[in-house]
Amino acid sequence: MTTGTLLLAALVGLSGCTNASLDAGSAAAQPLPGQGGAIAAAPLNQAAADLLPAEVRSKGTLLVGTDPTFPPYEFYAEDNKTVTGWDADFAKALGETLGLEARMVPATFDTILPGVGSHKYDVGISGFNVTAERKKNADFATYMNSGSGLAVKQGNPKNLALDAMTLCGTRIGGEKGTSQGIETLPAFSKQCTDAGQSAIDIQLFPSQHEANLALTSGRVDGVLSGDIGMAYASKLSGGSFELAPGAGWDPTAVGIALPKDSPLTKAVVAAVEALVASDTYTSINAKYGIPDSVKVSADQVGAGASR
Repeated sequence: MTTGTLLLAALVGLSGCTNASLDAGSAAAQPLPGQGGAIAAAPLNQAAADLLPAEVRSKGTLLVGTDPTFPPYEFYAEDNKTVTGWDADFAKALGETLGLEARMVPATFDTILPGVGSHKYDVGISGFNVTAERKKNADFATYMNSGSGLAVKQGNPKNLALDAMTLCGTRIGGEKGTSQGIETLPAFSKQCTDAGQSAIDIQLFPSQHEANLALTSGRVDGVLSGDIGMAYASKLSGGSFELAPGAGWDPTAVGIALPKDSPLTKAVVAAVEALVASDTYTSINAKYGIPDSVKVSADQVGAGASR
């Protein structure tokens, strides 16, 4: 099985469809970001590497907590063990910039930040929005900006949109630990009840995979998550679901999570500053079809770090 075929199969599983439910011609015509295009090794940035804490430099590895259920950012390769995707390639480039080997460690999304805080992982790279609440307990090195997207059943039979008042009384899913699940949806639901409407029935799942399956099986009316990932899954869902109006809502910084006030933060920020200005960053974005609109400049990288 080729990487491209396997990625398609994984995404069909993500959407709850079978291969038979896909139109073979249209599926074959759609690009599959990530199926090719090796990324050249990022050059060592000695200035950034010199900022590494001695214990990290001496062990030579960077343990990266990640949730491999959200393509194209992170998902399993054909061996069903290796984590691949945009974040995996970026983590590898981060390690190369610092002279370290990045090792991706699979975890459920809601356990990664606590794992970073307890030093189970050196960093977390899994599409973390940099929010004020998260910055209370973690440092961040920003590497892109991304908004939210609402996936709904094909044809949008309930006329939902990324507008709180269209979601009142509906069942909306999300992934546990995401900013959409713990901040956006509760805020939307409060808008509903403040206006005398029914609250949103918020249903959070252990993985993005399970949230999307709930949508395709009709257990929820929509799923709120990062817009690029939801657009990608929708495109290859075999006509099972689509994005509702308002995708790209509330663009937010996305970054690498580190322990609060970590001695590792300065080194990671310096490395990411070098990476986002490099051809490596451009190549990784191109490989996975990530639009230029998400790019950040070097001076935006350290905004989520402790000062």
